Amino acid sequence: MKVLVIGSGGREHALIWKISQSSHVDTIFCAPGNAGVQNLAECIDIPGTDIGRLLNFAQKNNVDLTVVGPEIPLWYGIVDQFEKEGLKIFGPSAEATKLEGSKAFSKNFMKRKEIPTANFEIFKNLQNAKTYIYNQKTPLVVKADGLAAGKGAVVCHSHKEAQIALEEMMIKRIFGEAGKQVIIEECLVGQEVSVLAFSDGDHVVPLIPAQDHKAVYDDDLGPNTGGMGSYAPVPFVDQPMQDRIYEEILAPTVKGLKEDGIKYKGILYAGLMISADGPKVIEFNARFGDPETQSILPLLDFDLFNILMAVADESLAAQPLRIKNKFSTCVVMASGGYPGHYEKSKVIEGLDTDFGDDVVIFHAGTKLKDGQIVTNGGRVLGITACGDDLKQSIDSAYKAVKQIHFEGAFYRKDIGRKGLK
Repeated sequence: MKVLVIGSGGREHALIWKISQSSHVDTIFCAPGNAGVQNLAECIDIPGTDIGRLLNFAQKNNVDLTVVGPEIPLWYGIVDQFEKEGLKIFGPSAEATKLEGSKAFSKNFMKRKEIPTANFEIFKNLQNAKTYIYNQKTPLVVKADGLAAGKGAVVCHSHKEAQIALEEMMIKRIFGEAGKQVIIEECLVGQEVSVLAFSDGDHVVPLIPAQDHKAVYDDDLGPNTGGMGSYAPVPFVDQPMQDRIYEEILAPTVKGLKEDGIKYKGILYAGLMISADGPKVIEFNARFGDPETQSILPLLDFDLFNILMAVADESLAAQPLRIKNKFSTCVVMASGGYPGHYEKSKVIEGLDTDFGDDVVIFHAGTKLKDGQIVTNGGRVLGITACGDDLKQSIDSAYKAVKQIHFEGAFYRKDIGRKGLK
């Protein structure tokens, strides 16, 4: 079987790493890929947004399954176009991707279907939004409506902070067109958890919960990033809580979309707050999380390709998936200045170290230059380690991190600490 994976980050490297272990797969392509992917797949110089060229490539090369990593191609309708041509592809349709692509759509959907989430209001007019915030208690969360690479939500601890966030989104357009409409919602209190689930439009099969670390600095300080690390499973999300998440959020979401004439096929990623009242949705994403995927996939004890194909074929069985009795931690090494301005083309040293069988280095922002692997993005590497318990996996990941170097490199030093508590 031939598989095409679209994307260039750590999530895509992790997907290719796991798919390559399938006995059914003999050829993997990645468009466009990165310096780490090339050892497992043939990298194709086609950006994920060039759907026409990707479609043409898949047809010419008899690709059996295309797997979409990032959200932008999904939003642009890549699934609809591939399926129209009779090609199998893993991911939701453009209509279903609205669950991530428009927070206003998502919040209104949850309100109609009585799926637990924060109270909210939606605004297109800046002055109306300002008037609203000064009549609310803080903290508040201000969110850009559209896609913002995981950075479009700002927790505001004062009315002044909320006003600044509104002006940056709606006037300065720091998130582009994503900020022409905003959502203002109550700030939920509790522990954030990511739960990813496979769906073929009828059946929903959850994976193990993971916890992402969004803020750039230790102790959740600083601006939000695409994610500075993650670990799985999450000790404080026990089976009864996982059952509630399935029954109150995951299953009703897929069922509710189907009632609205939208078949949701792919990964449903629920970003949740485990509050005193139970699980509540912070946001939905329509694809594998990054870096959650890097910490979840090493724990899967089944053929991922079979599941991806079953989703595409709408033949997913409603049964639990086999998970290894281990823990996994992913620590992201980032470029100095991220999530703001950063420099590229810094030589990465230490990648040829023997880290042991329980450590995998997932490349995100890397490329080959003059025979050397150099930095090519804000998030550069995801250092992932498994262990018999959470502490062991954390210690192994940080031991590996300390053996890798590039100019300006930095990383959070508290990934997984919440799980230990």
